[in-house]
Amino acid sequence: MSDHPITKFAIPEIIFGHGSIRYLAQCARRLGANRALLVTDQGLIGSGWAGHVMDILRDESLDYLLFDKVNSNPRDYQVHEGADLYVREKADVIIALGGGSPMDTAKGIGTIAGNGGRIRDYEGANKVMRPLPPMIFIPSNAGSGSDISQFCIITDVERQVKMSIISRSLVPNVSIIDPTLLMTKNDNLVVSSAIDALAHAIESFVSPLASPFTEIQALKAIELIARNLQPAIHNRTPEIMEQLSIASTAAGMSFSNAGLGIGHALAHSLGGIFDTLHGLVHPIVLPVVMRYNLPVCPEKMCVIGRIIQGSAQGCSKDQGEEGIAKLEELFAVLNVPHRMRDIVPDDSKLEKICKMAVHDACMLTNPRKADWEDLLAICREAW
Repeated sequence: MSDHPITKFAIPEIIFGHGSIRYLAQCARRLGANRALLVTDQGLIGSGWAGHVMDILRDESLDYLLFDKVNSNPRDYQVHEGADLYVREKADVIIALGGGSPMDTAKGIGTIAGNGGRIRDYEGANKVMRPLPPMIFIPSNAGSGSDISQFCIITDVERQVKMSIISRSLVPNVSIIDPTLLMTKNDNLVVSSAIDALAHAIESFVSPLASPFTEIQALKAIELIARNLQPAIHNRTPEIMEQLSIASTAAGMSFSNAGLGIGHALAHSLGGIFDTLHGLVHPIVLPVVMRYNLPVCPEKMCVIGRIIQGSAQGCSKDQGEEGIAKLEELFAVLNVPHRMRDIVPDDSKLEKICKMAVHDACMLTNPRKADWEDLLAICREAW
């Protein structure tokens, strides 16, 4: 008998490639759609992509309702409003178009439509007991991985907490990944999304729940982002955006099944209290968190370091640290915030942030245990 642990690996059906969005109505029909709820945000309406999706549905004579009341850190009351609309108007499929926020809102709406109650009832892991309506997701950025993952992050406004809801039921039926949508994004969004995906890949690679199925995806994501992130800013080609889309999808497959770590726990707390843009937290905390974890997983950090540096030779004990330094150099030239004081108004709330973060589900899969004082030391180092 082998003593290897039993692992689970869950992903949606994935339709990938330039122009793949045209298969949306076909997929919806296959899932039994007569009346779809389209969840999106003002940015996607402004860029014209929401209109394009509505045209595709209209051309196939598919009835739809539009729900576009979504913030960058989606709120619990928005989820409840969307779920009320879904139930009241007898919709039968949920389509989400956008970044992590519309997709997480759609997951929240599906959770309430299928299970009832309030969204805060489902905070934590494996609390969703009944199936969700069929869901089709169309990501508009290469970063959040919400179209692949078992995670849903919703802000509980009253408690100022970004809740992590984790369940196999939250994986959509179909993810349509069309890199063409990335061509209209500004540089800041491309960079913050790619760094979010990089954090997903690195945190899940060193997770105690990592398996052979997640590790190969994480390493592929790290390699593609390290190679394509800077070129994406100088020259937005369809090929480069496709590579970043593959990276985000691979990172999503990895973290959805292996979990994340203390970097994401801190990012969720910062977002809950300060409403910070999620992708902008990672260039600040990721290198510091990697240094914190380095002593307990030096071999894995060495592998990451080698990929980031683009070097083929075997691991030296310094390679993990060199990889982290190389990452800091990359973030410095990308013109993203790299100190916590750049995004947090003052340090008086850091203790509160850290005491909240220790209750986040992402803490459970960090390779090195941490209490709130350890998190505070990480924040001070990143200040």
